[in-house]
Amino acid sequence: MTRIDDTPPAWDERTQLTTFLDYARDTARTKCDGVSAENARKALLPGSPLMTMSGLINHLRWVEYYWFHVVFLGEEDQGPWTDEDPDREMRIAVDFPLAQLLDEYAAESARHRELVAGNSLDEKARRAGRSGLHVDLRWILLHLTEETARHNGHLDILREMLDGTTGD
Repeated sequence: MTRIDDTPPAWDERTQLTTFLDYARDTARTKCDGVSAENARKALLPGSPLMTMSGLINHLRWVEYYWFHVVFLGEEDQGPWTDEDPDREMRIAVDFPLAQLLDEYAAESARHRELVAGNSLDEKARRAGRSGLHVDLRWILLHLTEETARHNGHLDILREMLDGTTGD
């Protein structure tokens, strides 16, 4: 996969925010290029048994779902997590091929691009976030960029530990 550039095609706020989120998304997917099914399921960090490449990709997919659908749109939460297993999206990821998880993440990202394009950055979320505040769409884009970029660091570490591959 060829990763997009992080330089936006225009300098307005929306284009800059969406370009950086897309860049972070593409980076996450690129980190998975050529990873075997077996390696995608390996948890290499003793203190983080759920941190696998598959788990991180599935987590990113479902985090976007949560912020866009549950918080912003106010929809009923249909995520895989439960009160008893709040990290279930990471646990169940090893039951699916990495290619499927990447395809689902890409499809969700495309739907979210459309959602963002159709709403004002100032639009407030219908539900309060964990802070109790009704954040705006701008904040959600910034938060998802931060979340994705942070997990890209985890993907970097796992990938280097798995097969020595390093990169941007």
